[in-house]
Amino acid sequence: MSLFSPPVNIQTEVFARVPDRLRRPGQRPAWANANAPGRDIDCFLEGPAFDREGNLYVVNIPFGEIFRISLAGEFDVVAQYDGWPNGLKVHKDGSLYVADYKNGIMRVDPISGAVETVIDHRWSEGFHGCNDLHFAANGDIYFTDQGQSGVHEATGRVYRYTTGGRLERLIANGPSPNGLVLNPQESILYIGMTRGNAAWRVPLLPDGTTTKVGIYIQLSGGHGGPDGLAMDIEGGLLICHAGLGTVWHFDPLGEPLHRIRSCEGLMTTNLAFGGTDNKTIYITESMTGTILTADLPVAGQPMYSHQ
Repeated sequence: MSLFSPPVNIQTEVFARVPDRLRRPGQRPAWANANAPGRDIDCFLEGPAFDREGNLYVVNIPFGEIFRISLAGEFDVVAQYDGWPNGLKVHKDGSLYVADYKNGIMRVDPISGAVETVIDHRWSEGFHGCNDLHFAANGDIYFTDQGQSGVHEATGRVYRYTTGGRLERLIANGPSPNGLVLNPQESILYIGMTRGNAAWRVPLLPDGTTTKVGIYIQLSGGHGGPDGLAMDIEGGLLICHAGLGTVWHFDPLGEPLHRIRSCEGLMTTNLAFGGTDNKTIYITESMTGTILTADLPVAGQPMYSHQ
């Protein structure tokens, strides 16, 4: 039951689709066996992010690939390595930072395709499986360590990795922490908790700690839960609801504004703002290997890559 008026429906359209030459049907990669059992996964897109030239980068998780998509919707392979890249963001220097489920936080040179490790452990303990990351205005990296956590084992973690090289753990009891984003004032960190079907609100204190963590919105339905997040310039939160074919758009108080519906499959996993006025959202629909677009009446919060 909802106490709010129904959100306005917005339809999507297909911007681009992974071409057949880059798909790998019938290969049954190890990632798919664990995360999509019984399915023939020929690609699985995630982590959309734009550079300053308007190129869109996405990852192909099970095959360790990073794709670049031109303004015309054409794909090319930037890098391929032994990993499971999941979240991706563009640094202001143009390099790509990747939350890799197998390896930790990685840096990729989009020109040479060279891949290097930024951080792969905390006090010699390896990560459960990193999922997504977000840059603060000062270059600090917030990232989720999801692994196979869920309501049955709420051990998912959220970290901040400072520009000074300090790794700070903010959350240690998340039921599948996934996408994350800061509000415009960078006083609140929002985190999608996939298996809890909720988005958490994490206040950030001046000393770098947090307190009074709560639920910003409790969702229902679908075969998954909140995945990638994005922020608009007015402080509204966009939530990709994986398994429901929907992106929800809420105002800063958590009231629903829009429901953006997939015109393809149900696995709407992540999104990024782009376009000439930064009012177009680009959504990864992972099961069909497509990028969907929709126009909103409000622009997205500028990213660290465009500073």
